[in-house]
Amino acid sequence: MKSDLGYKGEAVAAQYYRQRGYLLLGHNYRTRMGELDLILYKDGTIVFAEVKTRGAQRWYAPAEAVDLHKQRRLLLAAQLYLKDSPYGDAAVRFDVVEVTPAAKGWQIHCIMDAFQS
Repeated sequence: MKSDLGYKGEAVAAQYYRQRGYLLLGHNYRTRMGELDLILYKDGTIVFAEVKTRGAQRWYAPAEAVDLHKQRRLLLAAQLYLKDSPYGDAAVRFDVVEVTPAAKGWQIHCIMDAFQS
């Protein structure tokens, strides 16, 4: 079960992308392979964004939680999404977005094209 912090982080990340001209196609899209946090579209590219939100006290980068096993599950979930999507022929990118509390709001670190399909 996702925490309130996790949901807030996803909302912050979605706003980050919308401010940069991305269209939000899906949020918390569930498949039998797992969940896709954010599905976005811009300039002919579908972006699957995995959002990792952590509190201020952390000992590792949030993106470190997206290991090879998690990447495989995201790839399979994305394939299931694209199979039934009108965007099935679009280019695909996988981002990892780290969201952490900051003095005024949130700090966002977007790792674009974090891993390959």
